Amino acid sequence: MTARPRTARAVAIGLLVAAVLMAGLLSYFASSAPDGLEKVAGDKGISDAARPHASEDGPLAHYRTKGVDDRGLSGGVAGVLGVVAVGAAGTGLFLLLRPRRPVEAAADAAAGRHADGR
Repeated sequence: MTARPRTARAVAIGLLVAAVLMAGLLSYFASSAPDGLEKVAGDKGISDAARPHASEDGPLAHYRTKGVDDRGLSGGVAGVLGVVAVGAAGTGLFLLLRPRRPVEAAADAAAGRHADGR
């Protein structure tokens, strides 16, 4: 039996599904205790100088989803939304900045478009 070759799209979809599952499931079980940096800041008095920031009341502030009362579910939803947002931004940048294929560049030139999108 021969293995089917993996396409870049199949690998990307597999990685996205794995990331969404891990973010959703592992965030559900995350500890409410402060992480190491927050603990040291509290122990050393550094956090006493902390001020509220502009997004403190945002829909995903403090790794929680506003409007979702279950603490675990709220963290899981926030984790999934974070993965989707970062994945979309990364994919968009990749598509925007990728090298152009000669065929695409020739088609753009024939249509009167510049390689930089003008």
